[in-house]
Amino acid sequence: MEFDDLAREALARILRWRRDVRHFRPDPVAEPVLERLRAAMDCAPSVGNARPWRVMRVESPAIRAEVRAIFERCNAEAAGQYAGARASAYAQLKLQGMDAAPVQLAVFTVTDPEAGHRLGRLTMPETLRQSTAMAIYTLWLAARAENLGLGMVSILDPEAVARAVGAPAGWEFAAWLCIGHPEFTDDTPLLHRAGWQENAPTVWDKI
Repeated sequence: MEFDDLAREALARILRWRRDVRHFRPDPVAEPVLERLRAAMDCAPSVGNARPWRVMRVESPAIRAEVRAIFERCNAEAAGQYAGARASAYAQLKLQGMDAAPVQLAVFTVTDPEAGHRLGRLTMPETLRQSTAMAIYTLWLAARAENLGLGMVSILDPEAVARAVGAPAGWEFAAWLCIGHPEFTDDTPLLHRAGWQENAPTVWDKI
């Protein structure tokens, strides 16, 4: 299969407009769309074809509230690491979309899956976590192509979240993902707009 300029331009637009969304409308996401997003994760690469990611679609209001409370505790601790103007800037950041996002996923990595027969990870077991990260990014781009927003909540206690959702032993928490229709679209990242930090270009050093 060979791709043309239109395909390259479409991918470039998706990459440019991929944002870490925090502002969602509460409108539901159609089930056929969610099925396409699930199927997109099937296309993600993984070490030794281990496919270590596991996804829980969290719909329980009680569990969502518990994880929201975990975020509040962790966010308060994180805020305490800053002082002065940086502390004031941190307080203004919106760092989660859990209150409105209609779809919320808890993503885990199986730390020693049978699948893949340990191919490619004996000396680098972290490739399992990298595989899960690639599956999340595949989902992220697929969501953007569906005109949906996705936001990852990272200010969480992994063990507390695992307990809250009843994750089995051997599942390591990777990410809490919020998915839904964004309140607005903007190709300027929220952290750029807030003056937190600008992107630095990727450098390919020659050695």
